[in-house]
Amino acid sequence: MSVASSDTAVRTGRITRTFLYLVLLLFALFYLLPFGVMLVNSVKPLEEITGGNMLALPQTLTFQPWFEAWATAQIGVEPTGLRPYFWNSIKMVVPAVAISTILGALNGYVLTKWRFKYDTLIFGFMLFSCFIPFQIVLIPMARMLGLTGLAGSTAGLVFVHVIFGLGFTTLYFKNYYQVFPTELIRAAQIDGAGFFRIFQRILLPSSGPIIVVSVIWQFTNIWNDFLFGASFADLDSQPMTVALNNLVQSSTGVKQYNVHFAGAILAALPTLIVYIVAGRYFVRGLMAGSVKG
Repeated sequence: MSVASSDTAVRTGRITRTFLYLVLLLFALFYLLPFGVMLVNSVKPLEEITGGNMLALPQTLTFQPWFEAWATAQIGVEPTGLRPYFWNSIKMVVPAVAISTILGALNGYVLTKWRFKYDTLIFGFMLFSCFIPFQIVLIPMARMLGLTGLAGSTAGLVFVHVIFGLGFTTLYFKNYYQVFPTELIRAAQIDGAGFFRIFQRILLPSSGPIIVVSVIWQFTNIWNDFLFGASFADLDSQPMTVALNNLVQSSTGVKQYNVHFAGAILAALPTLIVYIVAGRYFVRGLMAGSVKG
């Protein structure tokens, strides 16, 4: 038997640990198998794939499919590659994540430390918005974007994603601030600090874990979104996911599977990097406000 440490809740024997690691490794390999197939075929010449060697290692290693997917692949009627659409997604994701996170933090702050009449009802409506299917609001949202002059623009996509992400970010920050000592807020008020000074100097410096949660959640959902990008973007503002679909659907006579695989990995790479860099903080941030004391 191994001795339980401060980070271990249960004592386990060596055989049990070995068995658990093997099971986890098996599940990890099974989960990563599709990604491995995509990665291997993205560095093969097309002839090897069409010759029936899709699951074999490449006999000739080439990165030409990656260069084509990024810069010269046929996207619709133009051979632009995914590069311009990648920057469209960046211009959409960064402000949408920042705005929805800041507004969610302010909402959580108000709903926990500056209570007012019907605040619970308002929060209930915001929480209800998290469960509304996106397809239901396509026509009303298209109408609103048309009235505000934001239809077919990156700003319009930012607006849409901020609206749909606000319910989640508010929920995260409200739960986190719920256990924050109210005495600190009252002491700051006695010292003359106002609404925004308290938020900036007291709440935000302690909100690192939940900010990471909000950023990862919003970044992943917005970057991977296809429905809103296909519905509300024009040719100049289409995000990466729409361009990837157009890349796969475009036909130049021969299906370039290696280029398609490379494009799919390029589209998934930003979210993969975010989870590798900050993924371990995601669960920590979710649990940070769940237990008081």
